[in-house]
Amino acid sequence: MLHVGLTGNVGAGKSTVVSLFAGWGATVIDTDVLAREVVQPGSPALERIHETFGDDVLSEDGTIDRAALRRIVFADPELRWKLEDILHPAIRTRYGELLAEAEARGDRIVIGVVPLLYESDMESRFDLVLVVDAPLEVRVQRLVSKRGLSPEEARAVADSQMAAAEKRERADLVLDNDSDITTLERRAWETWKEIEKLSQAA
Repeated sequence: MLHVGLTGNVGAGKSTVVSLFAGWGATVIDTDVLAREVVQPGSPALERIHETFGDDVLSEDGTIDRAALRRIVFADPELRWKLEDILHPAIRTRYGELLAEAEARGDRIVIGVVPLLYESDMESRFDLVLVVDAPLEVRVQRLVSKRGLSPEEARAVADSQMAAAEKRERADLVLDNDSDITTLERRAWETWKEIEKLSQAA
């Protein structure tokens, strides 16, 4: 089994690439999905978030108000670390369970989507790391147009992450998403064929 870490800064287009890889046969474990799963109502992680951040981060139905929580943690690095201290262990546990299931099934290629892979010092957990990247201005514009962030919020989110240049330097593979969807699909296919070749040697 080849275990590939896929990362890239916010707005780079990771989700599009991952959906293509899934369509071509990859098993995908997305830590953003797991981050939502581990804070479902009644979960220990949600209870700790409520205790730490108060009622303002809960919606009326008892789920997390993600916009409110994001505003709080991006305004205060110490609070962001507190949130990560709650979320990361729960995500790691669930990730390990899903990875073990994939291995038991005999899955050939597992793509682990970890936006903060380098920031969390996780690169050693993967056989190789793929970085999806796009220019900063393109990423900020995507956050504004697709996620409804203000330009200031989008830049704050982008600035909170490690510089894309450093991620590119450390990656085994880089996939640029600086053009149209047709170009991205072609580049993703070429990258996928390379990953498949590596999986046969794994």
